[in-house]
Amino acid sequence: MHLQAFELSNKNDVKMTVADFGGRIISLHVPDKNGMLDDIVLGYDHVEEYINGNPYFGALIGPFANRIANGKFKLDGKDYQVPVNNGDNSLHGGPNGFHNVIWNVEKVNQTELHLSYFSKDGQEGFPGNLSVMVAYSLTDEDELVIDYRATTDHPTIVSLTHHSFFNLLGAGNGDVLDHEMFINADSFCAVNSDLIPTGELKSVKGGSFDFTVMHRIGESIDQPDQQLIFGKGYDHNWSLNKKGDGLSLAAKVVEHTTGRVMEVFTTEPGLQFYSGNFLDGSDLGKEGKKYVYRSGFCLEAQHFPDSPNQPHFPTTILRPGEMYKQKTIYKFSVE
Repeated sequence: MHLQAFELSNKNDVKMTVADFGGRIISLHVPDKNGMLDDIVLGYDHVEEYINGNPYFGALIGPFANRIANGKFKLDGKDYQVPVNNGDNSLHGGPNGFHNVIWNVEKVNQTELHLSYFSKDGQEGFPGNLSVMVAYSLTDEDELVIDYRATTDHPTIVSLTHHSFFNLLGAGNGDVLDHEMFINADSFCAVNSDLIPTGELKSVKGGSFDFTVMHRIGESIDQPDQQLIFGKGYDHNWSLNKKGDGLSLAAKVVEHTTGRVMEVFTTEPGLQFYSGNFLDGSDLGKEGKKYVYRSGFCLEAQHFPDSPNQPHFPTTILRPGEMYKQKTIYKFSVE
């Protein structure tokens, strides 16, 4: 398999490298408060290492982000079965989801990379010929913009996201528990022991899931909260406080020793916050550094997990003649 990688950069020397394999961001160098650049996404030194490495590092996720209970859903009265690859459930589009395919490069220049993928009807069990376009761009305001589009010729379900594992100290430089986080959400999707939503949108107020006031990721992560026990930490979808479907602030993360700040803006209704609970040091990453327990966090803008089986969740159905659109921005600064 011949893999390609493309480097984008802006006038502030922020630069990132994107591979055609999984459309994944394999490096992202942003400055700290002293102007020192560090690579803040977990991954590997060589693009070939991603083939057998952590399947989701930096990847584009689809056709359906997150979990589908038992890999089953019903659409327009017809039952569908998609691959089960996470206990009894389907995760991130199955083992051969969009993270595990070669994307076509449609356009590339210094600040933009446009990728496309054609998912054939029945691929991984999902209905419809799905045409997907994803545009990455790096602005001079130090924003990483990800624009998604998809169309289908048959009713299907779609929820796309991006799966970088971030560490604002730099990849492999310890855990993320002292990063401070704000999430613009008053409720989250409660889950069962398989991390499938129960259907309840649970208030965050005053509990371990309340990031409406910025505080350390590690502050409550080991509390004897049943939801944290199920997730082995945070691995949950927050229902964002939104009016309409435009771009709005979803989250903000601050790392005080470097001064790095990351803000997330999205058009999506949900944000999955994952605190790297399954990283265990067995992954040797960039420069041979071990990715230890909770040494990266993910903020995946998305529709809610298991939406096809939860009719009161925002719909993920895409029909012929419609266009799926999603935009997420990761904005970097220092303070």
